[in-house]
Amino acid sequence: MTTDRTPVTVRIVPGDLPEVDALLEAYLDEREATFPSAQGSYSRKRTPAEQFTPPRGVFVLAHDGDEPVGCGGLRRIADDGTDVRFEVKHVFVTPSGRGRGVATAMMDELERAGAALGATAIVLDTNDSLVAAGAMYRGRGYERVEPFNDNPNATAWYRKRVVPDASV
Repeated sequence: MTTDRTPVTVRIVPGDLPEVDALLEAYLDEREATFPSAQGSYSRKRTPAEQFTPPRGVFVLAHDGDEPVGCGGLRRIADDGTDVRFEVKHVFVTPSGRGRGVATAMMDELERAGAALGATAIVLDTNDSLVAAGAMYRGRGYERVEPFNDNPNATAWYRKRVVPDASV
């Protein structure tokens, strides 16, 4: 195993870049191929890129040098009566980027951006078959909540309170 890799960089980008499109297609392909058969068939759904445009949201892209190794988005959804909510969508790390903190770095940036956009809660859904993802979210302080959407691919819904950052 080599240790001379370029540090991974994460930056906010437009959600309609060709690199984003390629990563999202790889994400959907992988989820479809690994979706638990006991739960039926995977529903391939992509959130429209315009939902990841400030002030409605952001999209991040992680690079290892010139190689895109991960992506994820954050979009505004309806308030729940208590919180200003933003939802994490499409967090994906390529096989070459896994185990290197890429997802953590992207979540750091998405949560920071959510706070800057006025979020008081970041929410997300996932599937319990994605064990590492669930562990990462819980380790970041996300708590399991009742479903807030009707995503047919999801089996777990999470919420994390954040403090809006008016200084950004």
